[in-house]
Amino acid sequence: MTTRATVRRVRRQDAGRMRALRLEMLADTPLAFLETLAEAAALPHEEFADRLARSSFGNFCAQFIAEVDGRFVAHAGGLAAPDDPKVTIIFAVYITPAHRGAGMLEYLVAEVAAWSRSAGRPELMLEVVVGNDRARRAYERLGFTDTGVRVPHPVIPVLTELQMRRPA
Repeated sequence: MTTRATVRRVRRQDAGRMRALRLEMLADTPLAFLETLAEAAALPHEEFADRLARSSFGNFCAQFIAEVDGRFVAHAGGLAAPDDPKVTIIFAVYITPAHRGAGMLEYLVAEVAAWSRSAGRPELMLEVVVGNDRARRAYERLGFTDTGVRVPHPVIPVLTELQMRRPA
């Protein structure tokens, strides 16, 4: 089943709804993100809004949301890779449980890919925790392939992440 959603880049005025989604993300899948729920909850609203505003324009970092019936239900970000000018790193991918398997991931990746191409970066890269087979399979369906590169999880060193890439 595919859900009809509006997918777009975030705006500063989205801060309230985006903050609610961010807290949900961190509560639901804490291993997938660098920030903890406590850290995000403690961030003053204005600081969160400013952080979000920096992702609302330009070619360095972008965040995209999927909205259904006025509610933010999914998110993905893109970041210029610091060590490769041709690569965008996809980060902070999240889909609310009620909308998983409904096509949101495809919509979000398409938006990140279009932004990446417009910024002159023809390749996408992401990392998935080894053992998160559902996420790995979902990315494979969208054309990502395992590069064979393994890296330690940036926050939980006992976990390992696998790197996946595809053309933007």
